[in-house]
Amino acid sequence: MKIEDIRKMSAEEMAKKEKDLREELGNLSFQHRIRPLENTSRLRQIRKDIARIQTVANQS
Repeated sequence: MKIEDIRKMSAEEMAKKEKDLREELGNLSFQHRIRPLENTSRLRQIRKDIARIQTVANQS
């Protein structure tokens, strides 16, 4: 997710997207503990997207 896309979102959309990403991160990390994921870089990508959303939210 690009920072420009996040800046175009409303506060409610950002909160919903962050919630969805946190749920996905929880699910993927649980699956990774059970058996290794094929694409482990997705975990890092989700964490960075959450950080981007929080950064934009704090700037507003």
